[in-house]
Amino acid sequence: MVFDIETTGLSPETDQVVELSALKVSGGEVVDEFSMLVNPGVPIPEIVTDITGLTDAMVKDAPSIDVVLAEFVKFIGNAVLMGHNIARFDLKFIQRDALRCFGKELANDWVDTLVIARRFLPELSSRSLESLSLWYGVSYAGAHRALADCRINKKVYDCLTREMANPSEAALKVKACPRCGNVMKRRSGKFGDFWGCASFPDCRWTEDG
Repeated sequence: MVFDIETTGLSPETDQVVELSALKVSGGEVVDEFSMLVNPGVPIPEIVTDITGLTDAMVKDAPSIDVVLAEFVKFIGNAVLMGHNIARFDLKFIQRDALRCFGKELANDWVDTLVIARRFLPELSSRSLESLSLWYGVSYAGAHRALADCRINKKVYDCLTREMANPSEAALKVKACPRCGNVMKRRSGKFGDFWGCASFPDCRWTEDG
């Protein structure tokens, strides 16, 4: 289940979801889709409108997040969620709103394609969805709307599965975190050098190094 959100800004503490979309995938093929605008209850900043094309007028009559999230939960069921940079961004918003609306976070497992790209494409200087689209020759048309980003992400993931099946020599040398799967980075502390997970502070796994 590929999903993506658009928001009024970058902060899960203060910003709000304005669009939530998902693709249901079975056997590698998209079999259903979900996409709803959300009335965030606050004005959409001009910079967000410039990036996404979403305006206050477009979301004025849209349902609130509690209604949209309830529909999203019915759509995804217990499916594994997948998206790009969802560990640091999308899930922060979704779990915050789920906790507020339902009194508990979603229990779905998830896969982050950014983490996969870091591990299996260490030679790339950028692993943004746009950079990966360029790397694999995937069209980036329509990006920065949630459903379009889901479609792009699905195509990028299909390419990444080939990297996972046949990792390069560089990828085989990457040290992966045994807890979350992200790459481990060499760090220095007051007691000397060590390996720390790149997902810190969300993942605090360390190893002597």
